[in-house]
Formats: sequence, C-alpha cells, structure tokens
Amino acid sequence: MRADAARNLDAVLQTGARLLAEDPSASISAIAAAAGVDRRTVHRRFACREVLRDAACEAKVEAVEGVLTEARLESAPVAVALHRYVEGIIAVIRRYPIDPEQMRCDAESYARMLDQRKRVAAFVQRARDEGFIRLDIPDGVAEGMLSRIVSLLARQYGDHDPARAADIAVDMLLSGVGAQG
Repeated sequence: MRADAARNLDAVLQTGARLLAEDPSASISAIAAAAGVDRRTVHRRFACREVLRDAACEAKVEAVEGVLTEARLESAPVAVALHRYVEGIIAVIRRYPIDPEQMRCDAESYARMLDQRKRVAAFVQRARDEGFIRLDIPDGVAEGMLSRIVSLLARQYGDHDPARAADIAVDMLLSGVGAQG
C-alpha cells in the first residue's frame, strides 16, 4: 500500500471509530469529510458503515494486542508492566474510541477483545499475588477500577499525554485517592 493510501486508511479508521462512538448512525459521507478524504475513497474500501465499523474494531483489537505484547504482562516487573500497559491503552483508546459494546457486532473482534480482557485479569491477579494490590479487595474490583481509571483519563483528560496519564492511573490504582496521613 502506498504511503498516502495507508495514511488515508488510518485517518478513515480513526475518524470512523470516533464518529461511530459518538453516533453509531454516522454516515460514510460524514466520516469521509471528517477524515479529509473523498466519500468514494471510503466506499472503495468499505461497502457500508458496518464494514467500516468492523474494520475500526479490528484495528483497535490489533493495537491493543501490540500494547499487551509490549507491556509483557506475564514477565516484566509488575509496576513496569502496569505502566506500559496503561500508557499504551490510553493511546489506543484515544486513537480508536469505539466503545467495546459496539464491538459485539463483529464477533471475531469481540472474541479477541474478551481474550485480551482475560489476559489483563490474569495480570491483575499476578499483581495481587505479588503484593501490589490488597488481597482483601473482592475479585474483579481492582480490574474494574483499572479499566475505569484508564477510560476516564483517556476520554476526559486528553490534555495529559499518555505517559503522564499513566503515571496518574498507576498511582491511583496502587495508592488510592485518599489523602496520605
């Protein structure tokens, strides 16, 4: 693929993810205009909005896969892996803000996303086992907090670069938000 074609495809996928997250009925014409490409360019690649949505979901899943691999959740020290994961995931969410529930329409991407969640859950369990997360917290709570903190920082605090947002998220997860006395 030519460099300009690759840039256009990336712009369409990112813009499609953003607009479809905001409005699942966004038109191909609106997505093309916002991406800065001709509507025919989008239609040549994607027959309809649903095909574009599925491609955006696949792009997001692929990007998350890269983050999980880079973070080395199974082998890197917990604090290092956690920071790498959070920094990478924040960047992915900002790039492809399509909601995970919208991914249900693409069975393959949704199944891969669920598998990725299991890998993160196993990492959170490893963090518990290694003493980074309290053992008295009910199962699933730390994982849910991590997910919500990341989502909040990715979506509502876009003025923080992903590294700074990751610093905040990791500190909040591991230290809490209560005043240290």
